[in-house]
Amino acid sequence: MRKAAILLSATTMALASSAMAQDVPGDLATMPPVPTTYDPPRTSWGDPDLRGTYPIDDIARIPFERLPEFGDRFWLTEAEFAERQEEIEDAERNYASAAETPDSLGFAAFLSANSSGRRTSLLVSPEDGQLPPLTADARAKYEAGRSSWTPGVEFDWVSDFDTFDRCVTRGFPATMFPHRYNNGLRVMQAPGHVVILTEMVHEARVVPVMAQTDAAAQRWPQGISTWLGQSLGWWEGDTLVIETTNIRTGDSVDDDHLARGPSPLNLATHGREPWNTLPTSSDAHVIERITMTGTDTLVYEVTYTDPQVFTAPWTARLDWTRDEEYELFEYACHEGNVQIRNYILASRAERAAAAATQ
Repeated sequence: MRKAAILLSATTMALASSAMAQDVPGDLATMPPVPTTYDPPRTSWGDPDLRGTYPIDDIARIPFERLPEFGDRFWLTEAEFAERQEEIEDAERNYASAAETPDSLGFAAFLSANSSGRRTSLLVSPEDGQLPPLTADARAKYEAGRSSWTPGVEFDWVSDFDTFDRCVTRGFPATMFPHRYNNGLRVMQAPGHVVILTEMVHEARVVPVMAQTDAAAQRWPQGISTWLGQSLGWWEGDTLVIETTNIRTGDSVDDDHLARGPSPLNLATHGREPWNTLPTSSDAHVIERITMTGTDTLVYEVTYTDPQVFTAPWTARLDWTRDEEYELFEYACHEGNVQIRNYILASRAERAAAAATQ
């Protein structure tokens, strides 16, 4: 019963907002600009009202980078989309048949009603749908990185794990991207502030909102940094623009594990190359743009620049759909977490067994 209710809710919500959803263009190699014709409701103090809960599970199966077989196309053909839809529906049927209480996240209902389901990648720039090449130094650090998500890595102590393994943070802007689970985002507003709460790790981004001309004077000195950086926002029309600097630097190969920073791309890649061990430099700079496009839909765009890591900037575009029935439960990662110890004990046992055969 609950599965049917969730699917009906998802379908009703997505269909109600689909009139404002971005249409698929006739030219599948074209990405239209973000729609800006919707007049959003206002808060009592006059700002566009972004408040609500936005689970981004509905775009979690869209690859971050474009698969080679799609060439220069931003969009799937109708036949390709039907095939993707069938795969999602199969997954839902398998889940429902295996669970004691049938349930579903409603991927199929969301993607069938929202044109973003036909996207070939979340990445929209560069136009080839691929991340820009890494610099030589960043490539070396990336390949030497340590993380439980990286195959073949040995562990001997907690300092051999990245910040996500240790329940500290997924990093920024990684925390804004879909993962395998816990993909809820909640937006809250008060006069002069926007807060974005993430379900994964329960990180709260508190963004002061001001005139753009005032933002430069509010910047922290370069020596001050945090895992998610310092975010300052302003309104450009009805679009919220957030600029983030002062992101904690580091990489997952540094000998001083306390200096390690999380990867900006801690992603569920669905078989693609994992990006958990990318370094972050002091030049990392992020611009986000959040635009309401319908009663329950908005477009989130993020442009990431770090010339010490990537040879060019890149931009991702994500469609969010509001669902007030989605609940964010407690994220208890440290409590009862035996995985770090298990990885270490298993690695030590493997090395001992190998040494005993020599």
